[in-house]
Amino acid sequence: MKKGILVLCAVFFCLVSCNNDDDSAPAPVASNQTVLLKFSHNWDGIPITNDDFNALQFTNAKGDVMSIERLRYLISNIVLTKSDGTQTFVNDYQLIDVTNGRDLEKQLTFEAEDNFSLGEFSNVSFTFGFNNLDNSQNYIDLNSASFNVPDMLGGGYHYMQLDGKFRNAAAEDQGYNFHAIRAVDNPGNPTFPQDTFFNVDLGGVNLTSNTSTIEIKMNVAEWFKSPNMWDLNVLNQMLMPNSSAQIMISENGRDAFSLGEVTNE
Repeated sequence: MKKGILVLCAVFFCLVSCNNDDDSAPAPVASNQTVLLKFSHNWDGIPITNDDFNALQFTNAKGDVMSIERLRYLISNIVLTKSDGTQTFVNDYQLIDVTNGRDLEKQLTFEAEDNFSLGEFSNVSFTFGFNNLDNSQNYIDLNSASFNVPDMLGGGYHYMQLDGKFRNAAAEDQGYNFHAIRAVDNPGNPTFPQDTFFNVDLGGVNLTSNTSTIEIKMNVAEWFKSPNMWDLNVLNQMLMPNSSAQIMISENGRDAFSLGEVTNE
């Protein structure tokens, strides 16, 4: 896999179109067709900004008051699919980091397959985290970002790190580390009971201009909501060697992402 180019500014996903092989058609005019993927973050519809980090101002479904101090997650295998099954596939990955002190919007640039063309797409999809094959590879940038999983827990990489504090049952501020990895049993001699990466299908989009923006929304509250209502007083740290917790995190994350606004310029 080749690494997407990370540039601070906006979350961008670049796809470059190509030629028409029909000899009867007019000669194509070279142009770049760019799709911008903009990731936004909210708490049950209320936008999360840099000013919201490190403050005990979010209330999860269980009623725990909590903060967000760090939010980093990994996406990979981004695909645009047309109704006839034609796919524009970019076999790439990106670490999205919206931790306090960083811009909530970043720019990603990817090069698409040559057969990309504008029009109706029946689905936009990506993988949350890495599939097992991708997770077995070595990524220098993720190593530098300390996104690794210890070898005793199977190695590979985190899918997400969500950290902060919550007000516990004793009315004290306590830290939590809501980290998603591949579910593992038997630390030191790891076995993997269930896959915890998952595919996100956002639905259809209509791209009609050379520059189109697709907003991908993450509702952070969903990670603590459904189908497993999360009790931070019970599950707050040491979640990585807890395969049951990892499976619950994966199940909750299936509803965390949704399609936002699509604009064509």
